[in-house]
Amino acid sequence: MPVLDWIGKKAVVNHHKEVPFHLLKRDDSLSVGDPDSGNLLVEGDNLVALKALLPYYAGQVKCIYIDPPYNTGNEGWVYNDSVNSAEIREWLGKAVGKEAEDLSRHDKWLCMMYPRLQLLRLFLKQDGVILVSIDDFEAHMLRCLLDEIFGRNNFIAQLVWDKTRKNDAKLFSVGHEYVLVYAKSLAFLRAIGTKWRESKPGADKVLSFYAELLEKYGSDYETMEKELKQWYKELPKEEPAKKLSRHKHIDERGVWRDRDISWPGGGGPRYDVIHPVTGKPCKVPERGWGFASPLAMEEQIQQGLVEFRKDEKDPPFRKSYLESSDETDEEAAGPQVMSSVIYKQAQVVAKFLRNMFDGERVFDNPKDHEVLARLIKYVTGPSDIILDSFAGSGSTGQAILQLNSSGGNRRFLLAEMDGKICQEITARRLKKAIEGYSYKSQKGHATTVRGLGGGFRYCALGAGVFDESGNIASKVSFCQLSAHVFFCETGSPAPNSKSHKSPLLGVHNGKAIYLLYNGILKDKTPDGGNVLTRQVLAELPLHKGPKVIYGTSCRIGEDRLQREQITFKQIPYEIKVD
Repeated sequence: MPVLDWIGKKAVVNHHKEVPFHLLKRDDSLSVGDPDSGNLLVEGDNLVALKALLPYYAGQVKCIYIDPPYNTGNEGWVYNDSVNSAEIREWLGKAVGKEAEDLSRHDKWLCMMYPRLQLLRLFLKQDGVILVSIDDFEAHMLRCLLDEIFGRNNFIAQLVWDKTRKNDAKLFSVGHEYVLVYAKSLAFLRAIGTKWRESKPGADKVLSFYAELLEKYGSDYETMEKELKQWYKELPKEEPAKKLSRHKHIDERGVWRDRDISWPGGGGPRYDVIHPVTGKPCKVPERGWGFASPLAMEEQIQQGLVEFRKDEKDPPFRKSYLESSDETDEEAAGPQVMSSVIYKQAQVVAKFLRNMFDGERVFDNPKDHEVLARLIKYVTGPSDIILDSFAGSGSTGQAILQLNSSGGNRRFLLAEMDGKICQEITARRLKKAIEGYSYKSQKGHATTVRGLGGGFRYCALGAGVFDESGNIASKVSFCQLSAHVFFCETGSPAPNSKSHKSPLLGVHNGKAIYLLYNGILKDKTPDGGNVLTRQVLAELPLHKGPKVIYGTSCRIGEDRLQREQITFKQIPYEIKVD
């Protein structure tokens, strides 16, 4: 397979393995809402942040969405989009060395992206997917990177996000971006019969209003229809639900619209369909009936899906319910396959974010959280974990909060490099989304937006797990080290790693992993609980099978270790990722 090469590539191919593990330091003053929501916002270099999160979430994430710098060379953005920030320059100097002085803008971007994509892949579940926003500046480069790291055979789609039209363009108006979609294993998705489907955009909002009407009016369908029609009229033009306004009828089965009952394209069958009141054959449509036989038509009539006119002089019409499981009905709410082209103007979310921050323009070109919510809902389940390591204004976090507000318990992991953006924009936005906010419109009208609920923990990057001498840092607790030990040994997060009170960290593929550290056996003497002795071995939780025991030293002979199926590894020197 052809591969992409660039200046500095050799230095970064394995750089993700060299990035040291760091601790995460919780900041309660910036955390919001329910502390047990499972949501995290991490401030700091996303390469280090990803490595810090890896022992806890490796192989656990269902969906990764990232919006990395597009590398346009535009230095004026709040988020530096030229990949020339002080943080990136410093990192390149360390990772690539003097070679970095000769890097072009594209070389720098590739050096920045490669190790991050390598780490991101380690987070995905076997049925997980990654979605990456990009535009024409680096789309071709990104495809090559993703082909190399995720595998060309795991490419799913290149979505087009049509966001705006630029009337000042000299040649073509390029107002679109892309979202590249790759699977961790497309073969696995096919093997388990994965089938993604979605409701029609805006349908959930219509059905939610219908539920309110149902609770309010019971079976008074006439009154419900009047209110539904008025509700459609009052919707803003850009609201997706407004496009469904032909679904203005309501009966005992739900919200519906009338559909042509004739054969698409003409040449359909012609047979008698008897009017239930007049007893005479109804007029046959010019294109023939839309159902192949009288029996098929009768089945539709019996199911209440055919509505007759007042007499036989006009053909009946077909009912199309908004909430339908018929995938062949394009007017139904779902389930339907998503198009590879998404239409949503960028000005909508820009105005939304200005209102959220009381008229202040805090972030240029934020991603539309409603589009992200649609994409995330399409590829995930209600309890999945979603990761965004280029959090920016926090659109991904708000998308998850919005999805959870209508049912579900999705969790987000966000990382943002710029401390000022993370605290003053990302965290503030999530706080407003959770708790609610008010703003004044351009006409001076006060509007209050109800909070979505939920919460998140704010974390900063703490000290490294190991100091410069390679020893375990003094601030590292047993629980923190246990997560790293289990991950290094198995490549998976430790079970209940946040509350470990036992030297037995867990069992992986029949092999038990133990850690003797920091007096876990209540004996902190030099010859005690951190050293594997016969007495300590007798106190360890029993496991009949292979065992890996990490400790400061071992005083059991080789013969006994073999009989007990024990592999001893000395800390800190043998805590290594394979």
